[in-house]
Formats: sequence, structure tokens, C-alpha cells
Amino acid sequence: MRTAYLLTRDHALAADLLQTALAKAWFAWSRIESHPEPYVRKILVNTFASWWRRKWNGEQSYAEPPEPEGSRPHDESDQRQDLWEAMGRLPRRQRAVVVLRFVEDLSEAETARLLGVSAGTVKSQTSKALAKLRVDPALADDAATTEDRS
Repeated sequence: MRTAYLLTRDHALAADLLQTALAKAWFAWSRIESHPEPYVRKILVNTFASWWRRKWNGEQSYAEPPEPEGSRPHDESDQRQDLWEAMGRLPRRQRAVVVLRFVEDLSEAETARLLGVSAGTVKSQTSKALAKLRVDPALADDAATTEDRS
């Protein structure tokens, strides 16, 4: 469920993605019963990839919720929220690469195999994603705040 949520950034879509992956895995369960995790993870990533290739990805909400009155300075949970918001601004392929490489701790070769791309593509997408995260305004504000505290 964690991988599905990190890919989709939405609890309902993550549940749908996981349910779809498990339904697809059910047909091969007798073969994968001893080690189902890699097989199901591949199905998750491939299903997510097929969703992002569609022309229409569903409704998108553009309204930002109002800030609570008297908001306090960033704490650790706010920094995590900023990170995931920045991750959400990455293109889907770059987000998938970052999730698989750094959250799921897969190697470049495993990530390439799961996504069906070359290891060089994984490296370039990782590099581009990290470069975008470095200059993301929300994360730049956090870095400046952290440096000010030191």
C-alpha cells in the first residue's frame, strides 16, 4: 500500500491501484506464492504507468485549502509534507524512479527492469528529478530555514 500511495499520492487511487495489482496477481498466485512482493510491485508500477499514459487522468482539484490561522513555524512533519508536495510536482516517471530508488531502495538495474527502461534512463530520470527537487521553492524555503537555525 505504501508504494501505491507514494506513486499516486492519493489514498483512494492507491487503494484502487493495489486492488487492481492484487487482482492481476491472483491468477499467478500458485507460481509466485513463495515470493509475491517483487511480482506484485512490478504489476503496481506497470499498472500505474498505464494510468499515466492515458490522455485523461480524472478530475484535478485546483483549489488550495485555506491556511489555518496562527500557523506555526515549520516542524518536521511540515517538512515531510513539503517534500511530498514537491514530489507531486515531478513528472510521473521521475516520481516513480525516485520512489523505487530511494523509498523502496531498489538498485538502478531493478528499477530499470520494473519500469521497462534502460539503466541509463533510470540514471537520467533520477538526476533530473533530484535537480528539480533541489530548486523546488518549498524545499528551498525549508533549507534556508534550517540553515538560519544553525
